[in-house]
Amino acid sequence: MSARHWLMKSEPETFSIDDLKAKGVSGWDGVRNYQARNFMREMRVGDEVLFYHSNANPSGVAGLAKVAKRAYPDPTQFQPKSKYHEPRATPDRPVWFQVDLRYAGHLPRLLSLDELRGVPALAEMALFKRSRLSVQPVTPAEYGVILRLAGGRGPVLASPRKC
Repeated sequence: MSARHWLMKSEPETFSIDDLKAKGVSGWDGVRNYQARNFMREMRVGDEVLFYHSNANPSGVAGLAKVAKRAYPDPTQFQPKSKYHEPRATPDRPVWFQVDLRYAGHLPRLLSLDELRGVPALAEMALFKRSRLSVQPVTPAEYGVILRLAGGRGPVLASPRKC
């Protein structure tokens, strides 16, 4: 089975593509939307991810990652002092899940939301239909268009840069 594609959003002040690069691999915790959680449960190791900086100036696709570990219970739901604590969750019946992501590269340039909106081939992208969803599927065609727009040809497109 070939890799599937996803877009995952994070506010760069909270966790940026630079943070993922520094860690190498990191859990994607704190997702508290059922549809986003369900998408993460569909992810497989090796799936390719567009790392999107949200609530930034400008917002846009900053880099690439790969799923390094399939969905597993998000440990923050069990931590009473965590802002992501979920009182209904137990280790036997977790409510929220996370995946681990591996850094795959920075894009040569950030592809802003405004630029992406202007590309006819991306008009049906979930990014524009479900703009508040932090984890969303991306079609292979959309993924290819975004890589071409960024000027890259492979999974690691450029050396790290400040976003």
